[in-house]
Amino acid sequence: MDYIQRMRDLREDHDKTQQEIADVLGTSQTMYARYERGANELPIRHLLKLCHYYQVSSDYFLGLSDIKTAHLHHDSKI
Repeated sequence: MDYIQRMRDLREDHDKTQQEIADVLGTSQTMYARYERGANELPIRHLLKLCHYYQVSSDYFLGLSDIKTAHLHHDSKI
């Protein structure tokens, strides 16, 4: 799955409108719609904000993984 489809699926799964997500990103609904269509590339700052908003890893958002969240393991030896 590519990130464009994942972005739309996440928005729809959370019952959000394009306008609501555009407001989260501080952009217009028109520009957000262009991101969802793939007409414009999603800026990294928006990618990070959306990952935080949806509580998913960037790998999941980008379609590189089907695991929604990254699990960090802390090793006391490091």
